[in-house]
Amino acid sequence: MEEKARYGFIMCVCTGKCPGFQAMDIWDFINQVRVELPVEYGIIHPQLCEEDGDRFLADFLQTHRKVIVGACAPNMQKKMFKQAFKDAGLDVEKDCVMLDIRDMTNEKAFEKVKQALIDLGFEEGIF
Repeated sequence: MEEKARYGFIMCVCTGKCPGFQAMDIWDFINQVRVELPVEYGIIHPQLCEEDGDRFLADFLQTHRKVIVGACAPNMQKKMFKQAFKDAGLDVEKDCVMLDIRDMTNEKAFEKVKQALIDLGFEEGIF
């Protein structure tokens, strides 16, 4: 059986000072995601909606790897990232899963990412 291509996981923490991430230990969370879930890697970016976030996303999307973004409201993510995906020849709707993980504990956010992977067709038994 052919192995399913893994998604990358990018967490945006809105400068790390957003009250929406106070219930979470972001370092424990990202380590749990990257070690326990079938993702290619897990990274944290301080603010994807800023100019350096735009540059990072543009560079990253050149790999054409699908990505899960855990951050703020998905409708805002879609507005912010749409052009970067288009410029890379990708479709933000097909190539990105956008999750709102604000105001969650590590456990709740982890379960949300895990469920997204299950919804993408990854078998729960592999993680």
